[in-house]
Amino acid sequence: MRLELSQTAAKVFKYLLISYAVVSIVYTVSYLYTNYEGTHHDVGIIVPRAPNPQQRQQEPLIVRPPPPVEQSFGDHTVIWSHTQESAQAMSEQLLMAKVFSDALGPTVLTPYFLRAKATFDKEDISISTLVSRNRFSVLSRLATNHKGPISAAVHINDNDEKEHVLQELRELWMTNPDMQQYVDIHLIVDIYDRQFNMWRNVAKLFARTDYIMMLDVDFHLCTDIRKSIRNNPEWMNRLRQGRTALVVPAFEFNLQEDGEDWRTFPSNKNDLKDAVNDDKIDMFHKAWIKGHGSTNYSHWYESDDLYKVTQYDFSYEPYIIYKKEGSPWCPERFIGYGANKAACLYEIYLSGIEYWVLPNDFLIHQTHRYPEDARRKERQYNRKLYMNFREEVCMRYARKFYMTGEWDTPRADNLKQECDKIHGFQRTIKSTTL
Repeated sequence: MRLELSQTAAKVFKYLLISYAVVSIVYTVSYLYTNYEGTHHDVGIIVPRAPNPQQRQQEPLIVRPPPPVEQSFGDHTVIWSHTQESAQAMSEQLLMAKVFSDALGPTVLTPYFLRAKATFDKEDISISTLVSRNRFSVLSRLATNHKGPISAAVHINDNDEKEHVLQELRELWMTNPDMQQYVDIHLIVDIYDRQFNMWRNVAKLFARTDYIMMLDVDFHLCTDIRKSIRNNPEWMNRLRQGRTALVVPAFEFNLQEDGEDWRTFPSNKNDLKDAVNDDKIDMFHKAWIKGHGSTNYSHWYESDDLYKVTQYDFSYEPYIIYKKEGSPWCPERFIGYGANKAACLYEIYLSGIEYWVLPNDFLIHQTHRYPEDARRKERQYNRKLYMNFREEVCMRYARKFYMTGEWDTPRADNLKQECDKIHGFQRTIKSTTL
């Protein structure tokens, strides 16, 4: 009898133990499911300069847009690795100081301070532009008009107004979904105004597509330039080869007040030609024919085909679309107004890249005021600098083409044509090469 009671008690205890274990498992699974449903955990992934993940906040009564995800100020680390699986760390600010060593410093540069949500096709065309505080609204308008990748170098003065200007930038970003979708903001903070070529290099360096359009933010894209180029296999092949830059003709209204409302601008070539014939619009900066005259506007009005720039001038400063990799960078020694863009385009041309004009696309300048006193003084300085630069860059590329065996190839034709205009160039070349 005692044996039977003992066996019965053992069975009851066993069943209780099993029941407890089952209940515990069910409770644990239910708890984990309730608390971690929908979350995602990345393990073992290292992303340079990645922001902290944003936790979801429940606001049942008020729905607010999430704050912009910003890269933080301060120094970050760049890691260099090689096949032996070892790595060398370097301060990012040290690296940037070398990358932009011809510019005035120190500068705090924050790439992708605000990063576009979109993922871009590598064969797309990024607008590469530079922006200061008084052009924030124009950048927003460009994003909405373009609806494509934009790499914007944004300069903010390092003074008491800095935080206020940063807040203006954040509000601009928050209020325009097209900014959030398409625009990468690369923030430059220092005390130096108008380092235009340094800013251009920042925008180019961090553009996320293979091709860029070097554009001043004040210009309105009157036609769908990206569509024109990407739908033309011949033009795309020219860009891929890296030997062609496509010129987009630039215009402006003759009366400044007519150029203030972009919604009134012509949107096709026929309407533009009508405005030109009515003396409402003309080539950009027609008073300075050297700046854009090489585009040959009289030929453009009658042409339906891509054509080559044959009458180049060293003051030529068109807006171009070209391959990012393998093209020269803008010389950062030019600071302020005058010659900065011309010097950049001059070196691109001398490197062997040809300029070809798009037949049906165009830009129109949106009117704004210039600080004339600063322009006059800075132009005097840069004019002298440009004279020396032209001679220097001619010698540098001449030696390059000799050493690479390209002197007697079409790659050197642009250089020979332009540098022969410099007094003593031929004599110097003959006495210093081979």
